[in-house]
Amino acid sequence: MTQPYPILESDPALAAVIEPSREIEPRDVPEHCVICFFREVLDRVIAGHSARIVAENYWEDGRHDLYEIEHHGRRLAFFHPGVGAPLAAGLLEEVIAFGCRKFVVCGGAGVLRRDIAVGHLIVVMAAVRDEGVSYHYLPPGREVAADPRGVAALEAALQQRGVPYLTGKTWTTDAPYRETRAMVEQRQAEGCITVEMEAAALLAVAQYRGALLGQVLYGGDDLSGEAWDNRGWQSRTEIREHLFWLAADACLEL
Repeated sequence: MTQPYPILESDPALAAVIEPSREIEPRDVPEHCVICFFREVLDRVIAGHSARIVAENYWEDGRHDLYEIEHHGRRLAFFHPGVGAPLAAGLLEEVIAFGCRKFVVCGGAGVLRRDIAVGHLIVVMAAVRDEGVSYHYLPPGREVAADPRGVAALEAALQQRGVPYLTGKTWTTDAPYRETRAMVEQRQAEGCITVEMEAAALLAVAQYRGALLGQVLYGGDDLSGEAWDNRGWQSRTEIREHLFWLAADACLEL
């Protein structure tokens, strides 16, 4: 198993020393769950839709509780996954152990094509594995593909609403402050149209645990040019809230 680099030393053994299914008691939770990166949107959903906590969850950075609401007469869970692949993957592991099995992720991403406007939606088809978490779940490889069922559910929800969108490959990185011009150009050359910090890890965990997961991103800051352009992407409140509810609808179709 020893390799020149520790990240390549994947162990196919199913059981880990800390195995979520052994350590976490299953709860009465919905099968369907939205993973949403927009804290302000979740605060409004919690306050305005009689959300209840179905699983309290404490990490060193604070609470990441699992909530439930009724949506279209059905049970729907949701939670905030933190930021970055390790935390997001760890929380997904725990929520799967609680009992959720079908997920749609909604978040923002930097764009690697200037023609992708702020707020334009991108359904993730695959993620380049330039992070560390996915290598602990899948054999070493360049990309992880999205589950076609998750892609289909998101595309159906978008088409039903007449919302324009793209499908494409995202670049998942652990180091947003090391996105050099050469690295950006390399990722563009291999077909990446967005960059973010969690997709490859979330897709890998879901695949490893036999869960179903799709992800939709909205175009945020622009890294395609010589200089970074923030484009005020985090202030697009209406886009972010609409995206949560679109993810909720798509999730219930899984």
